[in-house]
Amino acid sequence: MALDRDVHGYADKLTGEDRVILTVKPGITGPASIHFKNEEDLLEKQQDPLAYNDTVIWPEKVIINKAYIKNYSLFKDIKYIIKTVT
Repeated sequence: MALDRDVHGYADKLTGEDRVILTVKPGITGPASIHFKNEEDLLEKQQDPLAYNDTVIWPEKVIINKAYIKNYSLFKDIKYIIKTVT
């Protein structure tokens, strides 16, 4: 289904079991996209947006996307699509 399309270079730094998220083709939506639907607003409020992304958002996206892969189901994908459009 969907993994976020993040800034070039982040995926290149994945190591160990975190690299499993590279096995899924990026899509339009997914749990990390939904969780961080207000990502731009979050970053805008930070004194150092890059550091916040590197230490908070990106690591959380990796965790969310690993859980997505581990617990994949078509039913959940349908729910993500519905949640994205509502």
